[in-house]
Amino acid sequence: MAQTYHQLRLDLSAALTQFLEPWEASAETARWLEDGLGRSRAWMAAHGEDPVAAEERARVSSWLRRRQSGEPWAYILKWTEWRGRRFEVGPAALIPRPETEGILEAALDIGTRLGVRRVVDVGTGTGILGISLALETDWDVTATDISAGALALARRNATVLGANVNFVAGHLLDPVQGSLGLVVSNPPYVDPADRPSLQRELAWEPEVALFAADQGLALSTELLQEARRRAAPACVLEIGAGQGAPLLERSLGMGWKRASVHQDLAGHDRVLMVIDG
Repeated sequence: MAQTYHQLRLDLSAALTQFLEPWEASAETARWLEDGLGRSRAWMAAHGEDPVAAEERARVSSWLRRRQSGEPWAYILKWTEWRGRRFEVGPAALIPRPETEGILEAALDIGTRLGVRRVVDVGTGTGILGISLALETDWDVTATDISAGALALARRNATVLGANVNFVAGHLLDPVQGSLGLVVSNPPYVDPADRPSLQRELAWEPEVALFAADQGLALSTELLQEARRRAAPACVLEIGAGQGAPLLERSLGMGWKRASVHQDLAGHDRVLMVIDG
């Protein structure tokens, strides 16, 4: 008997459960069907008993082999949605995470209150922060990255989404000329000592965008120092769990006037905000 779409959904969910939690497998199965095959929930409700086309069975089998090896679904699909926009993704940059939207919201709030006219997105990766800020404000947006591959990816995303962003290559703030304005960043902040306990999918993402020395604090500390030296009015950084207290102490020691940390929905340190004034 030919496999139906309902049976495909059940078989795929069972296969993904071999290496994902059941709720994760169910959610990812829905994305495979909807985003990968273009079979919406409404379509599935109406056509779930239809036989799966041979070409689609072969495509799903190929995806499953790659997924079983640990390759993230977003890299297989080649895009992900973030803040309602579709961003191309690839191994040159980290896959956008939902929690990074907290950085964007904080940047919009602080930037508006301070009346900034310029923002620098440091370590832009796929470009989600810089591009979203360019589309949602009238600020002058510059985005930096040390990776040529990441910058090429971010430029393509900006072009497709119609965002006006100035992309420059270099380490942290080094390539940015003139006054900085607001500095935003999702810098590498994973402690290399945590490597053995990380999700296997992270092995597919670029190490340069994940790991930082000094228990994950080195690049955040360097960025805060450089932004302070160059008189940025404020910085908003994504940070890791447990990094809030040491970064607050370091920030105030550098001369930032105010510093605070916000937690994510899981109660982990996630957003560091420092203001000069």
